Amino acid sequence: MNGTLADTASGNAPPETDGGFGVYLHWPFCAAKCPYCDFNSHVRHQPVDQQRYVEAFRRELAHMRARTGPRSVNSIFMGGGTPSLMDPSTVGALLNEVARLWTLGDDAEITLEANPSSVEASRFRGYRDAGVNRVSLGVQALNDADLKMLGRLHDRAQALHAIRLARETFPRLSFDLIYARRPSQTPEEWAGELREAISHAADHLSLYQLTIEEGTPFHALHRAGKLHVPDEEQAAALYAVTQEMTAAHGLPAYEISNHAVPGAESRHNLIYWRYGEYVGAGPGAHGRFREGFARSVTMTEKMPERWLQAVATFGHGVIEEEHLNPDAEGDEMLVMGLRLTEGISLARFARIAGRALDVERVAMLAADGLIEMTPDGRLRATRDGMFVLDAVVADLAR
Repeated sequence: MNGTLADTASGNAPPETDGGFGVYLHWPFCAAKCPYCDFNSHVRHQPVDQQRYVEAFRRELAHMRARTGPRSVNSIFMGGGTPSLMDPSTVGALLNEVARLWTLGDDAEITLEANPSSVEASRFRGYRDAGVNRVSLGVQALNDADLKMLGRLHDRAQALHAIRLARETFPRLSFDLIYARRPSQTPEEWAGELREAISHAADHLSLYQLTIEEGTPFHALHRAGKLHVPDEEQAAALYAVTQEMTAAHGLPAYEISNHAVPGAESRHNLIYWRYGEYVGAGPGAHGRFREGFARSVTMTEKMPERWLQAVATFGHGVIEEEHLNPDAEGDEMLVMGLRLTEGISLARFARIAGRALDVERVAMLAADGLIEMTPDGRLRATRDGMFVLDAVVADLAR
């Protein structure tokens, strides 16, 4: 095989696009900015003109439709920010526009992120009537002390109330928790909290280790020695508890931080991790989709008011754009795909990247117990490999 692994595709056809196609809608407003969050979110103390934003979304989505052509949409994801600050009529208008521009399948997954502090039964019913069939709740912790430390506006009682309402209203539910949030959080304590979370879960949990992101208040506190987080050994122990408990209770990991009943994985996130395509609309949204033989990457203006002005002037808010060559696409596919427990198809990697992985490097990492071949011929990271995934990807991409 001349030092490469897997067969390469021949000829001039573009790589197969079997990762699916999604639409991401970014609502950038929050009631308050969490001190650990580096997402594009903004607090406004005056009511937002939602109808003005709907019209801007319509123009930007039409611009994206002109670029992608007709496609079948597998998933719509409304993220933020706090999309549950939108009126149900706003949500309905955005979903109707996506359905008008592209083909929306009857089984499409339509997710809305919500914070427990902005949850009301009537709003949830309104979102369901508008077409939302999956909600993702930003719970983050199940005790009041840690919720306060994380800067959340809700308390434990509100979180449990929101989970209960979501389970009653939507066919599918996920909620997030953050662990490794303080050095005193022991594996036993986290196991107890996780056991309770699993008892309330429907079919999906997102369980993230707290990371200190540059530019956030937590970063400044950490740098000043006023905020301490668990060391690598402590964090690894908490991660191990997470994997063991979720697997034992029927919600195994399908990605580093995401756990689901088999068949209930987040379709939208799978589009990202399976290196599918998606358009992004709204302030600070990103998109990745094929135009001809190239994959285009789009990034819109982050500031909501400047985004509105750009859309009014140009018909879209895209301020940065690049077109990836096959080598860059291959690197991205490795970064995304090896996060999944299913791993990646070597044949598809070769078709997208225009090259195959180096046999000797793969063999070396396999001998170190960091990657393995699945029975159906896919390459994936082992449990040990997931702990050092950045290094594994960097080695394979060389």
